[in-house]
Amino acid sequence: MPIPLLALAISAFAIGTTEFVIMGLLPEVARDLAVSIPSAGLLVSGYALGVAVGAPLLAVVTSKMPRKLALQLLMGVFIVGNTLCAVASDYSVLMIARVVTSFAHGSFFGIGAVVAASLVPAEKRASAIALMFTGLTLANVLGVPFGTFVGQEFGWRAAFWIVSAFGVLSLAGVSLLVPNRHDSGPVGLGHEVRVLKDPQVWTALAMTVLGFGGVFVVFTYIAPILEQVSGFSPRGVTLILVLFGVGLTIGNTVGGKLADRALMPSLMGILVALAVVMAIFARTSHSQVAAAITIFVWGIAAFATVPPLQMRVVEKAAAAPNLASTLNIGAFNVGNAGGAWLGGLVINHGHSLDTLPWVAAAVSVVALLLTWFAARMDAPARTVAQSA
Repeated sequence: MPIPLLALAISAFAIGTTEFVIMGLLPEVARDLAVSIPSAGLLVSGYALGVAVGAPLLAVVTSKMPRKLALQLLMGVFIVGNTLCAVASDYSVLMIARVVTSFAHGSFFGIGAVVAASLVPAEKRASAIALMFTGLTLANVLGVPFGTFVGQEFGWRAAFWIVSAFGVLSLAGVSLLVPNRHDSGPVGLGHEVRVLKDPQVWTALAMTVLGFGGVFVVFTYIAPILEQVSGFSPRGVTLILVLFGVGLTIGNTVGGKLADRALMPSLMGILVALAVVMAIFARTSHSQVAAAITIFVWGIAAFATVPPLQMRVVEKAAAAPNLASTLNIGAFNVGNAGGAWLGGLVINHGHSLDTLPWVAAAVSVVALLLTWFAARMDAPARTVAQSA
């Protein structure tokens, strides 16, 4: 894989760390800014909303820019946002800073995926996208625990100063390593928007919402599941989440390689595995050893969906992929929010926590059916191409 992918992976690591590190520092932030824990928790929601809304807005702003310049601008926004987080004088400023930071998230991953795919031959594009997203998975395994430790020892602001430093390193990497010669140049907003008229693009976005939404039906409530159903201590939950993060990293690589071989068949196979693992977890969640093993396998299956889902959108919007690819990052976040909402709805209706894996499995099955339908939509196009 080309060295420029390393710059994209480092950037993904920095972005992933700032997204999730706040979760481990909520008590410190709440205490320092004199707000409640639920209010501090809204900093997570604000970031997710910023990704979903801000990503397409910045995609519009950068639509006429060369992709390398757009990535540099977005990483500059990221640095400014995290610096504002570190110096925030009160809760409102911190919320605004989090939203500013989130604006860079979706657009960077969207445009970065297009750049990553352009750096390699066609048969390795999904693996290139997977390598960039490895930075995001490693953020969960290394960046978030380290950032949480630093924030707890030296104050939560220190964690954001460190993330800002990673942002500077990322900007330098993009500036020095990502070449202009792979940049196909700006295509303009009008051309980008016209690509969205293709129903296959919207089908691919829906596949992302459902394919990843099922994961968050359970992941949002994984701590209470592990503590109340499996019987783990809070410290044990932390170790299990690290194990889950290792599974994410492996699954990301595996998903990229499978998608390069056969994108849609691989995606359907991964969704089958995801549904099966979730159904199994409904049973194994009652045993600590079995739950730990299942969560590791679940992590592999969960993130194995990411490279093929992102590659599908890039492939279907090949003529102007920047906006569509960025929208797909927003689709992941819509899936996250929708999965969390659905899981909460199930719990609020009086169902037990061990019901959630069954609901997640059902969402994965729906995603599988939609993927099968999309593959059937591809068939006429292949027939026409072969006859021509």
